[in-house]
Amino acid sequence: MSAIRYSAICSTLVLCACSSTPNTPAPIVDRSNAPVAAAVPAVPASQTAINTYTVKAGDGLYRIALENGVAYKDLVAWNQIEDVNGLKIGQVLRLGPANSTIATSGVEIRPLVSDEAINELPSKPASSQQYPRAIKEPYSNQTASSIALRAEGQAVVAKQQNISSPSKATISKPASAPASTIKSANVEKSGATVDLNSADSNTTATIWTPPTAGKVSSTFSAESKGIDIKGQMGQSIVASGSGKVVYAGSGLKGYGKMLIIQHSDGFLSAYAHNSKLLVKENDLVKKGEKIAEMGNSDSDQVKLHFELRKFGKPVDPSNYIKLN
Repeated sequence: MSAIRYSAICSTLVLCACSSTPNTPAPIVDRSNAPVAAAVPAVPASQTAINTYTVKAGDGLYRIALENGVAYKDLVAWNQIEDVNGLKIGQVLRLGPANSTIATSGVEIRPLVSDEAINELPSKPASSQQYPRAIKEPYSNQTASSIALRAEGQAVVAKQQNISSPSKATISKPASAPASTIKSANVEKSGATVDLNSADSNTTATIWTPPTAGKVSSTFSAESKGIDIKGQMGQSIVASGSGKVVYAGSGLKGYGKMLIIQHSDGFLSAYAHNSKLLVKENDLVKKGEKIAEMGNSDSDQVKLHFELRKFGKPVDPSNYIKLN
């Protein structure tokens, strides 16, 4: 009876073991420290862009060039203009060569490729101190001095050298600079002079000279964009500063026979209503050099209309030149 009962219990246990399903929980993986794909800035591509000007009613190439501080011939070349009198309202003109670029401040964002590896430079192993070390030597004054020198490097040696051979400091007397004298420039014994000490602090290193003799009859304003100086027919007109003649002609309405000189630091000077032009385009002129004769071309009186422009913007010549 006991054998039968034992067999039944064994069979029941075998069946239970075969039919049971292991209740093992799913593994949990902590990915909180896994690298996340980040957006990194790429090098921004340079965008080609140049300054432009939109033609308005009454505009001409000469005036556009003067207003924007560029040479007339360059303006024609940059825009490949064949008919200088064929401008149309709304036409967009380049104010620089086609290969001019303006840097953009935008940043292109792209995702980091998953398989990109960031290579880190291996850290340099820390250098081990070579001394002082414990040295098993018999005690003596010489041994103690040697250990001290090795422990402190060359500091002790340098100190001993400085003490043993002190250097003598010599002070040389500065040479006195010669007093500089500044003479005011005169134009053909006229009363028009340049006061170099009167230039305001915003002016550049360029020192200007009066373009002609005479008194200012019309001061600077937003409308006139320059000054008028009355004088005599044929009176000498000189370059106020050294530079290159970028325009010589009478194509700019309201200015008569006119010269425009390009200077350094973004300056242009203009001389209008002349009776005679003595230089031509692309000529290099020096400050004070005679470039024209006063007249009344496209004007009802004999005068010089003089303008200074910086980066195309009219500036008051009286801030740079002192005239009567």
